[in-house]
Amino acid sequence: MAQTLTTIAFDADDTLWHNERFFKLTQERFAELLAPHTDGDALMSRLLEAERRNIRHYGFGIKGFVLSMIETALEVTDNAVPGAVIAELIAAGQDMLQHPVDLLPHADDALRAAQAIGPVLLVTKGDLLDQERKVAQSGLGEMFDAVQIVSAKTPATYTRIFDAYDGAARGMMIGNSMASDVRPMLDAGGWAVHVPHDLLWDLEHAERPEDHPRFHEILDLGALPDLLSRLG
Repeated sequence: MAQTLTTIAFDADDTLWHNERFFKLTQERFAELLAPHTDGDALMSRLLEAERRNIRHYGFGIKGFVLSMIETALEVTDNAVPGAVIAELIAAGQDMLQHPVDLLPHADDALRAAQAIGPVLLVTKGDLLDQERKVAQSGLGEMFDAVQIVSAKTPATYTRIFDAYDGAARGMMIGNSMASDVRPMLDAGGWAVHVPHDLLWDLEHAERPEDHPRFHEILDLGALPDLLSRLG
């Protein structure tokens, strides 16, 4: 493995620092504001449909999420949602864009272990300015050889990124999403490590790649140094 693996990439949100919990809190507030107009479960289903529909227009991130909430609020109220509710949703989005970066345990140690292998990359989706802010505030920015903020994580994305180094076949992607971090990296011919997080956006679910020789799963980033050592 030591002769095979030369480049390691990390996901950012809910892999190195918390993110989804801020979306969940805002969704709860959204449900409270729209409670007089529709059932909570139906509202969340409509919101998820709007998010799925709008990804191709707005991409991933907070801005698209806020626009999807506003669109859903208009739909479920037949365009009668009060302006004050729209204002609260916009304010909630602005609060999300200003939340402090809260690192997950062992993030620093995991990055240092990866540095012993070779170049360390950050590959993340989301709003450009927001992701740049979080990287800067995380205190981890100097540990990355490159930061890639992409519109989608596909096999082609990973192929392009790792081709600038030794190719995806000699690269590893570490993240909390089977759909974005694991399966497309495996499809690109690389290694993938799943680090589960308690919260996962519904659109990030995907089947576990059982018995794939290049797939590994660890409980948290604290186990990464040992995994890299064993594989080496």
